[in-house]
Amino acid sequence: MPSRLFKIREKINLRIFSSKNFVAQVFHVLSFFVLSFVIGVAIYYYGFPKTDISLRLTERTMVFSLIFFSLRYIIFVFYDFHPLEFIKQNKIEGGTLLFFLFYIICPTLFNRLIFRDVFNDLINNHSLLLLQFYFIVIIVVELGKSGSKITALNLKPATLLVLSFLLLIGTGTGLLMLPEMTVLHHFNFLNSLFTATSASCVTGLIVVDTATFFTLKGKLVIMMLIQLGGINIISFATFFATFSKSSGSIKYQSLIKEFLSTERLSDSKSILRSIVEFSLLMETIGAFFLYFSWGNVHFDSWKTQLFNSVFHAVSAFNNAGFSTFSDNLAGSGVRNLYGLQIVIIFLIFFGGFGFVAMQDVFSIKSIRRRIKNPWRRLNTGTKITLYMSLFLISLGTIVFYILQKDSMAGDPWYQVAITSVFQSVTTRTAGFNTVDIGRLSAPVLLFFIFLMFVGAGPGSTGGGIKVTTFAVIIKSAIATIKGEKTVVFFKRTLPFSTIDKAYSIALFSISMIFISTFFLTITEPGVNLLKLFFEEFSAFGTVGLSMGITASLSAAGKAIIITSMFVGRIGTLTMAMALSTRVISTNFRYAETSLMVG
Repeated sequence: MPSRLFKIREKINLRIFSSKNFVAQVFHVLSFFVLSFVIGVAIYYYGFPKTDISLRLTERTMVFSLIFFSLRYIIFVFYDFHPLEFIKQNKIEGGTLLFFLFYIICPTLFNRLIFRDVFNDLINNHSLLLLQFYFIVIIVVELGKSGSKITALNLKPATLLVLSFLLLIGTGTGLLMLPEMTVLHHFNFLNSLFTATSASCVTGLIVVDTATFFTLKGKLVIMMLIQLGGINIISFATFFATFSKSSGSIKYQSLIKEFLSTERLSDSKSILRSIVEFSLLMETIGAFFLYFSWGNVHFDSWKTQLFNSVFHAVSAFNNAGFSTFSDNLAGSGVRNLYGLQIVIIFLIFFGGFGFVAMQDVFSIKSIRRRIKNPWRRLNTGTKITLYMSLFLISLGTIVFYILQKDSMAGDPWYQVAITSVFQSVTTRTAGFNTVDIGRLSAPVLLFFIFLMFVGAGPGSTGGGIKVTTFAVIIKSAIATIKGEKTVVFFKRTLPFSTIDKAYSIALFSISMIFISTFFLTITEPGVNLLKLFFEEFSAFGTVGLSMGITASLSAAGKAIIITSMFVGRIGTLTMAMALSTRVISTNFRYAETSLMVG
């Protein structure tokens, strides 16, 4: 009898688990359509004027999606060979669904749904916190799960990077065109594309006044584009995907490793987590200090002050340069807030220093390792980034102070010094300004062009060719002049592949800038050449400083700047790799020949 029962139970288990793959595929397909519908309803609700129809549709969509995702969750738990492990790995999704299901299922003494009462109260109070929280969690969790399937596309990392930014820019363009995002309830496609590209590529060039043209929702969209574009959307999506079981493959880890340029394969997942955690930590600290640094600037409420603090913290750390003030930080009420400028200086510096370098310097693991083994030093790349960044900031400060101090006559020396440091730091990649860029002297503008071209550290939120690239080129040139056969940094020899890559990046960058400027001289015939050069260098270096010509550019001129911002953000070499194919073999050489150069 027991053996017979065992056989019956075994047959039942076989039938159940034989249908596991089929059920999983069905729910994956249904989840795609349900998630698409949820996203569509969220866009309809937040992007268009609210009506009774939109409120009812949103409420019913929430109830339906909650039931669907809860049913899917229960079925997946049932089919999993290790249900407790599944629950642990999906605790965020499970906890969220359980919380909201409590309000749907649990009836009150009056036989009404508690959730519906709470929902109606929130609507009447114009708060909708639960609604926003639910939509954000569901969308993020589901998109995060899809991140683990990135490797199934069999695309080169460079191609994935390009496509990810195109997707982000396209999504941002569509969202900014929604009626509720702008005060005038209308935003044409080209200007919306320009703004979305500028935000996603953390540039900061604007064709409309961010402060007065966009509503709070529009500014929130811009802030999210800055956040995703700054951290890099691939890293952001992959971070959430690391929670899934399928993210541990060697191929997947190799993809992350190539994106982040880490030295060890095992570093990839930990660095991805550190990127998000460190970014959010720095932005939170920055927003806290900014909140108490506004001085006499008047805000409608503490909520408005908090939002402005968070917006500028995100914009500064991601080196974006977007501001909620019409004159950026050069307005009369903000220009003299030197405490605020110091906070932004630190945010820009840490954001442009590079995530891998920051982890090497400030991570608890690295600090403990150096304490335990005092002979261990910082990585060569970290040293180059640190020393070059401090050198360029100091050089920019001195140049600005010497050449522009007469225009700040009458200001105390420390205010002139802070202004000089601020403009030197922000010019390299951030794009904030406390002075009128259009009134600066030609020598200062030319030096700013140099700083914008060099940019920030590698693997950071900043742009430019990167300080390490510039250092390698200078060191290689010096070695060539001296007749040395190798390029050495801190008693470490660089491979020739790194030197070739540095020269390639510089060549591609200069070529892109000059070609774009050439076409700008055709599309903008009445504009001064220096202004066009400055605008193009600013766009390609994802800086965001302008001499005041951005909004007046023609449609063709805006298209050129959009392309420059995009290529400058993803990198010219990355673009070349994405559009090219690798050679099949390099195990051959042609006969050598001599060539006169120079």
